[in-house]
This record gives sequence, C-alpha cells and structure tokens, in this order.
Amino acid sequence: MIGKTLGSLVQQTLLPKKIVVVNDNSTDTTETVVNNFIGKHSYISLVNTNSSVDHMPGSKVINAFYEGYKTLDTDYDVICKFDADLIFPEKYLETIVKHFRENPKIGMAGGFCYIEKGNEWVLENLTNKDHIRGALKAYRKSCYLDIGGLKPAMGWDTIDELLAQYHNWEVRSDESLKVKHLKPTGNTYNPKAKYKQGEAFYKIRYGFLITLIASAKLALLKKQPQLIKDYIAGYFKAKREQQPFLVTKAEGEFIRKLRWRKIFQKIKYL
Repeated sequence: MIGKTLGSLVQQTLLPKKIVVVNDNSTDTTETVVNNFIGKHSYISLVNTNSSVDHMPGSKVINAFYEGYKTLDTDYDVICKFDADLIFPEKYLETIVKHFRENPKIGMAGGFCYIEKGNEWVLENLTNKDHIRGALKAYRKSCYLDIGGLKPAMGWDTIDELLAQYHNWEVRSDESLKVKHLKPTGNTYNPKAKYKQGEAFYKIRYGFLITLIASAKLALLKKQPQLIKDYIAGYFKAKREQQPFLVTKAEGEFIRKLRWRKIFQKIKYL
C-alpha cells in the first residue's frame, strides 16, 4: 500500500518539500519499497521504529508520527499526517495549500476518504462534512503550535479540531478532494481497545450526556449498536480510575458548549 501512497504523492502538481515515512514494526516489503522511492526522490526519507505490535487506536499512530516529526526542522508552513494506505488525487496538496493561502483563519484542512465497495468508490460512512479524518490531516504551522501538537491518545483527531476552534482557527474540509482509502478504519484494532473510545470521551471532558449522544451516534455509524455499552463502560471506567484529562477545564467548558450548540443546530434542522 505504501507504494501506491508514495506514488500518488510524488505525482502531485505541487510537490511536498519533505516526506518522512515511518516504518513501525512492518513485516512486509515496506522498507524496500520506500528505499526504491528514496533512490528516485531526494525529499523522501525513512525512519524505522519498533513500538508495540498491538494496534491500539490513537497512541500508536501518533507516537509513529512524532518519530518522523523529530527528524524535521522548524522551517515549514504546513505539516501533514497521512496514513500509508491512501491514494491522493494529483491536485490534493495544491488545493490544500490554496485553502490556507486564501483564508488566513483556516488552521486545518483536508479532503474526504472513499472506500471501495463492489466496483465503485463510496464515501466512508464514518465521515462527517465538518470533520477531517485522522488519516489525512493538514495543519497550518501556527495552528499546530497553538494546539500543542497531537495527543498520543484515542480521540486525538477530534481533540485537535476542538482545540483549533478554541484558539479561533477554522477547520476546512473539501468535498472535491476524494481520497481513496485502501484499508478502512479500525480493521486491525486490538480487542483490548474496546473501552478506549469511552475513556476518550471522558478525557475530553464531554460529560455523561454528550458522551451518551456521541456513543450512540458512533455506534450507529459503525452499524454496531452493541458498542454503546462498551463506550459507556469505558467512560465510567476512566471516571472511576480518575484518568488524566487531555484538555484543561477552560478548554473542556468550551468543548461542551461547542458540542451542545452543534447538537441543537442538528435538532433544529431535523
């Protein structure tokens, strides 16, 4: 898959200044494929790392991101975190940069993930029009610094957008940017992670009612209503254990108000 991802990135109408591939515990031909690209494109580099073999949502992918981030200097305008199972349209980066240039208030931008069903590519069912999937995040440098980087925890790709808005940044999703997602989200998650989503809701300071609503929505989107029970159990597990929050009290208050406002807006238009 990494070959298809890199192939789409080196064919962009606006080429990236730097691509860092983090090879985390792969047992396939990833390293060989990446080295072949490195031989042809000087802006590509490889970082090998060995974390846990368990695919725990959130922490594993962000820890890998930081392994690559450590190799970069501070001379950048936009930084991206891309999964290695995507095929980007050729004007993807050009369009993302255009959004940042045209609107200085935009702090994050991204396209939409499509998965293959039958002989066609359809919008991934977990996608919301006001949310950028964690697979393809792009951050303006000043926004990335304002939010304190990415949290190595479940829910990081929601926290970043909430904190961006807390710092008065806009989040821009572009429906015209259709990205092929070769490996649908969650296919390799460890069963031990089943309570992590509820724990994440607690750590974001959602409170119980918003957690209940968010749990029901997510479980129905995944077409697994039984997950509601796991999410709620995870929430109370985190509360009982007094797990550390991922946002401050002030940020949590802002997040709850923002969530309630969006909930009431959706109810209004039902």
